[in-house]
Amino acid sequence: MTSQTATVSSGPAVHDLAVARRFGTYWPTVEAKLASVYGEDQRWPDFIARLRESVLDAAKARPLALQALDAEREASPDWLSAPGQTTYSFYVDRFAGDLNGVRRKLDYLTELGVRWLHPLPLLEPREGDSDGGFAVKDYRQVDPKLGCLQDLAALAGDLRGKGMGLILDVVCNHTAREHAWAVAARAGDPTYRDYFIVVSAEEAACRDLELIDVFPDTAPGSFTPCPEMGGHVWTTFYPFQWDLNYANPAVFAEMLDVLVFLAAQGVQGFRLDSAPFLWKQAGTTCRNLPQTYALVEAWRAALSIVAPGVVLVAEAIESLEDVLPFFGDDAGGCDLAYNNGVMTALWAALADQDAAIFRRCLAASSGKPGRAAWLNYVRCHDDVIWNALATYAPREDLARWSRFYAGQTESFSLGKAFQTAAGGEPSTNGMAASLAGIGPGEGGASAGAARLALLYGIIYGLDGWPLIYMGDEIGLADDHLYAEDPLRSGDGRWLHRPTMDWSLAARRSDPSSLEGVLFSRMRGLTERARMLDQHGVAGTAQPLDLGVASVLAFERAEGTRGFLCLANLAGVPVTVDLPAAFASGATDLLGQGRTSDESLSLPAYGLVWLVTP
Repeated sequence: MTSQTATVSSGPAVHDLAVARRFGTYWPTVEAKLASVYGEDQRWPDFIARLRESVLDAAKARPLALQALDAEREASPDWLSAPGQTTYSFYVDRFAGDLNGVRRKLDYLTELGVRWLHPLPLLEPREGDSDGGFAVKDYRQVDPKLGCLQDLAALAGDLRGKGMGLILDVVCNHTAREHAWAVAARAGDPTYRDYFIVVSAEEAACRDLELIDVFPDTAPGSFTPCPEMGGHVWTTFYPFQWDLNYANPAVFAEMLDVLVFLAAQGVQGFRLDSAPFLWKQAGTTCRNLPQTYALVEAWRAALSIVAPGVVLVAEAIESLEDVLPFFGDDAGGCDLAYNNGVMTALWAALADQDAAIFRRCLAASSGKPGRAAWLNYVRCHDDVIWNALATYAPREDLARWSRFYAGQTESFSLGKAFQTAAGGEPSTNGMAASLAGIGPGEGGASAGAARLALLYGIIYGLDGWPLIYMGDEIGLADDHLYAEDPLRSGDGRWLHRPTMDWSLAARRSDPSSLEGVLFSRMRGLTERARMLDQHGVAGTAQPLDLGVASVLAFERAEGTRGFLCLANLAGVPVTVDLPAAFASGATDLLGQGRTSDESLSLPAYGLVWLVTP
């Protein structure tokens, strides 16, 4: 990420020229993508004319400080691929109480090497159960418990001053039933009734047979009866989350307005929550349809006119074949996407002490466009979905991994099983520390700590942005107290959404403690990842099979020097023969390996990053 304090030529005339240039470059894409979706709609001519004017107006009104950021990033088109863009994901209230609390913790995050803050939903939610904030009542206000819009802008400004950025969740598939659009729809306003999807009881029953239940135990079915709407409202997730009707072009325009509004507050990125579900079409599962990809690409192109320094992140926890199209074609799409297949495969490979499943998924993930980047992660706020690996592993493997991490077989894991759609294998809940087997009171020398450090060492070596989930840097464990909270007890994912323990974080300076070992390791990984440019390392990670089942290996070979990551997934030492390019004079950037001319010895859960001379 480039420094954001550089002087950039500015002024109304310069900005108007930049807007005209961007408009000439990207508007044809906006129009073409939307024409493929709405071109036959009788509302098309008026819609596209209005959208054209609103995009131009928004681009011209871009705040001056953010114009400078846009120009800086446009001048460095490869900035997205720069190494060491460590991202930190957290719930604001559980991390620091409120937005001003987060501002007071920026020194901690800077110490950890964080470049991007990715708070989970913080826009104003409905009262009561809001699915962890994913049922948004107002996209233009902050949850009052967390602060106000001015606090959000202040945090964004603080981050910009430190060369950091803010990525916000925008729940683009649905709103809370309490959102003003839904309130107006229930009151009978025909304009807003067309913002949602209402079907008869008979059609709802038929469509449910085609769809895949997201929460079959806690919220079965995808429709909720609503007498005020005269039928069943489409509710993919929970009954209080009403799916938006993207067949109505006004909905696309409304959500673009939301993105533009938040970008003007200094937000530098958006996680498009539930993006695969946007388009509904009879006879399909209503996931990952061509119209969905077109809508996302149109958002990207429009933002490239208004706020080109902003990034879009696809929250698509699907098979890799369905995720890759979110990156779009040559004209652009999402800049980043969660590397869910590789994440899930890492846990599977660790359970088996066999890297084969990782190699299959990493090879598939390498098919993304070069201009885009993966968001590589070990854990997040959601469950580990084993069914996402169905393309790459037989059903019996998925079942074995599911049982392993639920502690239903001989295992180091302290995780718990979660629900799954009919015919699938149960997902897994749990913090990374608990899934890695770090038990109460264990120190930094434990096998569990070594396993957790190993997983993070792998994702930092991959091309893309490494993401730390709050608390992993100190080995924060599961929160079993969620079961005593009426607003959380019904959703097992709250097991891995604990409150940050700052008393534990204070122990990070103790090199013998669990917290000290993990914090130091992650901080060091960020520092070394940023050195990869200096060592001439570049390119997409490609898997290698070096003939030792427990050795996970990948190389990056497009730079001036080769890079090889070797990770021992077993709890016993192993020796591996090195590829010829690394067999003489290679340097271990992490200082953990012992090399001879042709082989390397890896300790239990050992990791090396080798670069060629």
